[in-house]
Amino acid sequence: MDGTLIDSTPSVERCWTRWAGEMGVDPERLLGWHGVPARAIVAALVPPERVAEGVALIDRLEVEDTAGILPLPGAAEALGLLPPGRAALATSCTRPLALARIAEAALAVPEVVVTADDVERGKPDPEPFLLAAERLGVDPARCLVVEDAPAGLAAARAAGCATLAVTTTTPADALDADVVVPDLGHVRLVVDDDGVRVLAAGEER
Repeated sequence: MDGTLIDSTPSVERCWTRWAGEMGVDPERLLGWHGVPARAIVAALVPPERVAEGVALIDRLEVEDTAGILPLPGAAEALGLLPPGRAALATSCTRPLALARIAEAALAVPEVVVTADDVERGKPDPEPFLLAAERLGVDPARCLVVEDAPAGLAAARAAGCATLAVTTTTPADALDADVVVPDLGHVRLVVDDDGVRVLAAGEER
């Protein structure tokens, strides 16, 4: 979701910077965590006895501050083309935060949504994508994961999925994927009875 369908970077930076100030954490320690669930980030940055406090704080800050979240190029078109049962959202956000951000971006919500609330282990563990495939009723090997973060791509590969990376938050040379494009505006989805094909934008077949 974040970095593939929506640009939430300004909101994320505001919230985590405020969180670091209130929790007494050096903001420099926040670098490199994109795509990792908030609970895992908090657990890595504060003592065990403050994890619950830290998670509650960042959850509240992020749900309250969704200002400026926008859809990324190609996101609305991609979601609009995919019929029910062909798409899932697998995000490291909690469910309330995922729904708040999607609503702010005015995007359609897929029928299948897997959030940090639904899994025991978040990305880079494959559990989110395996659960999404299960809820879609398809083999993970028949799924294409669109990701912008190394942690998400590692999870997708571990799940056995094909991968399409976008360079919206991470340089191309740091993304290990089957295909790397600037954003979803550079591809075109073709839906047929056998599944969904991904073509370069402007490509006829």
